Amino acid sequence: MDQLNDAQKVVAGFMQEIGLESWVMQVFVVVLVTAVLNLIMRRVFARIHTGLERTETIWDNSTFAALRKPLRAFVWVVGISFAVEIVQRETGAVIFEAVAPIRDVAVVAIIAWFLVSFIREAEQNLVAQKEADGEPLDRTTVDAVTKLLRLSVIITAALVALQTLGFSISGVLAFGGVGGIAVGFAAKDLLSNFFGGLMIYLDRPFKVGDWVRSPDRSIEGVVENIGWRRTLIRKFDTRPLYVPNSTFTNIAVENPSRMQNRQLYEVIGIRYDDAPLMASIVRDVEAMLKSHEGIEGEAFMIVNFDAFAASSLDFFIYCYTKTTGWAEFHKVKQDVLLQILRIIVDHGAEIAFPTTTVHLVGDQMMSKSGAPLPEPSN
Repeated sequence: MDQLNDAQKVVAGFMQEIGLESWVMQVFVVVLVTAVLNLIMRRVFARIHTGLERTETIWDNSTFAALRKPLRAFVWVVGISFAVEIVQRETGAVIFEAVAPIRDVAVVAIIAWFLVSFIREAEQNLVAQKEADGEPLDRTTVDAVTKLLRLSVIITAALVALQTLGFSISGVLAFGGVGGIAVGFAAKDLLSNFFGGLMIYLDRPFKVGDWVRSPDRSIEGVVENIGWRRTLIRKFDTRPLYVPNSTFTNIAVENPSRMQNRQLYEVIGIRYDDAPLMASIVRDVEAMLKSHEGIEGEAFMIVNFDAFAASSLDFFIYCYTKTTGWAEFHKVKQDVLLQILRIIVDHGAEIAFPTTTVHLVGDQMMSKSGAPLPEPSN
């Protein structure tokens, strides 16, 4: 306040020297100087920004990007409050007595604005740098920490602003304890989603980028964002699916992204005429799987003759691929099936397909079971 009064006296003295006694002219000059100073700061910031783009550190870039707008807003707050102080001194209007607390609240809001912007810029720059360097980064943890920091800044700024306006912080907190019960009943769904999001951050059943699905609900896709109220899942047809966080506390969730291996299970049938070749085919298929570069040879594996089907002799393969990626898994699966087909052909056998064998006994047609078939009508 002393510095502000000194500045007012300097401006008033300057006005008297040049013959401008009107306080209106003083206000005009203050606003003009504020606008010019703001314009100069914009030009200076543009040049500084160009120089900072050449640096590789994220903290100076984050600080400068977060400081640009709040600092210019601070200049306007100081200039306008200076002008209003002149008006109050000359007019004596009671309404202008509220300028000082409003100015203080505005300064608190500007500081909070800078801190929130700095946290957001630092998060974006950190994630971009880690992705550019190819280093692993847990987006879910980074997102949770930055959200907690921003929430802490906002709550602290609100409490400081209330105290600046003359409210008792202890009274506000006491009222919040009583009113919190009523708010809890009124916003129970919102709170359940909030605590559901908190449980996701703590238990970590999935993170951003994971492929998740639920056997209880028609939920399947890639997690794009985990918010305090809802989680965004991008379905495989690219449609967004917004799931309230409280839903995940009541359903089972599968996370295929955390599989160590992917299961490969297939049933293959050969003709009944190729029954003598079944044992050698199964043996060669098993040897092929154990030596295949895409199959986990040390994992549990079964290749067995399985069933006498209606039109085929079936054997199955049960093994695990080394990859867990969906596209890569299907490439391995395709190669395995083609090699099985080649083994069957090399043994002189064929893949079975649904057939019905009709035996002709004399002039009478009989089915495979031996029952006579009806005579065809003319």
